[in-house]
Amino acid sequence: MSSVAPLATCKVGVDNVIFSVDPAQNRLFVLLVKRLQTPYDGQWSLPGTLVREGESLESAARRILQEKIKVHHLYLEQLYTFGDPGRDPRETTRQTRYLSVSYFALVRKEEAELITHEGGMTAWFTLQTVETLAFDHHQILTYGYRRLRNKLEYSPIAFEVLPDVFTLNEVYQLYCTVLGENFADYSNFRARLLKLRILTDTGVKVSRGAGRPASLYRFDRRAFEALRQKPLVFV
Repeated sequence: MSSVAPLATCKVGVDNVIFSVDPAQNRLFVLLVKRLQTPYDGQWSLPGTLVREGESLESAARRILQEKIKVHHLYLEQLYTFGDPGRDPRETTRQTRYLSVSYFALVRKEEAELITHEGGMTAWFTLQTVETLAFDHHQILTYGYRRLRNKLEYSPIAFEVLPDVFTLNEVYQLYCTVLGENFADYSNFRARLLKLRILTDTGVKVSRGAGRPASLYRFDRRAFEALRQKPLVFV
């Protein structure tokens, strides 16, 4: 008769993939922190924390967010649970499995203020400049980026990080930053978005740079609720 493996002793943590968009420079960033303790002392990683007694997973994710950035407009969603044996070097010495429930967040870089602590380092990196990360955080980052792209295509998460009123070009530029400049023609994107009837024209126009004044719109959450169960394509 084969022996049965004992139940694993586990610690649960959260790791946040915090993306920020800078449409003005058409760049997408991810927030990284430099570790100051073993394992991976001195290496960059995603901001994370172990879950405290009596704390929910989302509360832990929001706690680490609030420790790293100050921001008003934010989209946060649970991403995936990473728990392969050996993902954390401490497992071999402490006989404890380390599970990571990851979250991804989207903010606008211009309004996300970094919080720096003495002795620590927190910085924005473009995705192209991210190299080796601690633990399995590169895998988590890759998964988060794929989820972000997919969510933009069929959900209104862009409006969670835009100002209360915005131009259609500002929406388009945010999509271009994440999906690439050639994801859609502006005219087609504009027509598709307006056809959904989830935007309210405020009747106000603004001049931003060259060209004719542009209309300001507001996201209509009540109108979107009526479409929530329907397959939507924003792009």
